[in-house]
Amino acid sequence: MIQDLAFQPLSADFARDPYPFYAALREKPGLTYFEQFDVWLASRFDDVQTIVMDPRMVRSMEHVASPDEIAAQKEAGNWHDMPHHSRFVQFSLLDSDGAVHDRLRKQVFKLFTPKMVNGLRDEIQAYVDRLFDTLADREGIDFIEDLAAHVPGHIIGRILGVPDEDCPQLRVWSENIVQFFDIDRSDERKELAERNTTAFYHYLQDLKARREKTPEDDLMSAMIASEQAGLMNEDEFFSTAMLILMAGHGSTIDVLGSGLHALLRFPAEMQRLRDEPGLMKTAVQEMFRFESPLPFFHRYCMEDVEIARQEFKRGTKFGVLYGSANRDPSQFPDPDRFDVGRSPNWHVAFGRGAHFCLGNHLARLDMDIIFSTLLGRFKSIELIETPDYKKGLSVRGPGSLKIEWQPA
Repeated sequence: MIQDLAFQPLSADFARDPYPFYAALREKPGLTYFEQFDVWLASRFDDVQTIVMDPRMVRSMEHVASPDEIAAQKEAGNWHDMPHHSRFVQFSLLDSDGAVHDRLRKQVFKLFTPKMVNGLRDEIQAYVDRLFDTLADREGIDFIEDLAAHVPGHIIGRILGVPDEDCPQLRVWSENIVQFFDIDRSDERKELAERNTTAFYHYLQDLKARREKTPEDDLMSAMIASEQAGLMNEDEFFSTAMLILMAGHGSTIDVLGSGLHALLRFPAEMQRLRDEPGLMKTAVQEMFRFESPLPFFHRYCMEDVEIARQEFKRGTKFGVLYGSANRDPSQFPDPDRFDVGRSPNWHVAFGRGAHFCLGNHLARLDMDIIFSTLLGRFKSIELIETPDYKKGLSVRGPGSLKIEWQPA
């Protein structure tokens, strides 16, 4: 059990610094049961990797429970009575497995390959330059709200085919939907998630209708063609569109904020990056390792398994703590040190196996461009106040990041 570790993932202390807890958890033998989530937590790198690479481990309960059992579990966890959330969020490419997952992933994968993503570099750079131009005369900004929040959603919106002016609203819907995946699933948060899912669905219905009349060179039009070819149904269409837009917002915004915070906490590493700009790619990877923006995911085992010398029955739920695995000293020497040149850096912030993050190339390109531009245009960047990090087990990032800067 986990009570002796005073595990309170909704507390301000955990949000401020979860890593002492993770370190203590890694010292415990085997996996540790967390009753509030009815989940066995894997905290060590090797255990996390073993679970996520095992083909017997799946995301969806449908492989391990009957429809009645699933309904009972949803009601117990307050996941029930959410008609649109159930259709488009609780089912998705992320929470599907096997042939369904492979089929849906194939419909969008081609637009997220390194070659396709690198073709966006000039467009992203131009957008980031314009954004910095609007902020350069200010002595200080909130890096999250004034800059980071405007880039990932704008770029992923363009890929899908969302008009630029609608992207800020998509961020609001996305954050209000995703918040229900954490530990606090109160009725108020439930209502917020369902209401925003409904609004998101209606928006995408209208956008789809426009693209059906006038197709364009975007992912929305490509997905419409896939639906018309029988490669995805209508619910899968909307679920996949929502997932792409939601995934393109929150986690990249969070790691942009925590990445800059890391550079500010380790000024020698920021100077090293200024002196050796060729390190930017490894620096971005280190930002994902150091503060993994999605530190918790789950899997179910489809048959009896042995993990960390423990036996687990079919249907057991495992919580893989990417945030802990990425600070495991057995894998990363001096893991609590932020090192922009760390190599090798085989972190698990993007997951592993069949569910390896589809948008990892785009997220890393966004960050490369933003931080290269930031360090190139501003000779001095200072933190105004210590940021508060978001509460929860499933997210990691500062809510705001107020800085002062001086142009180069």
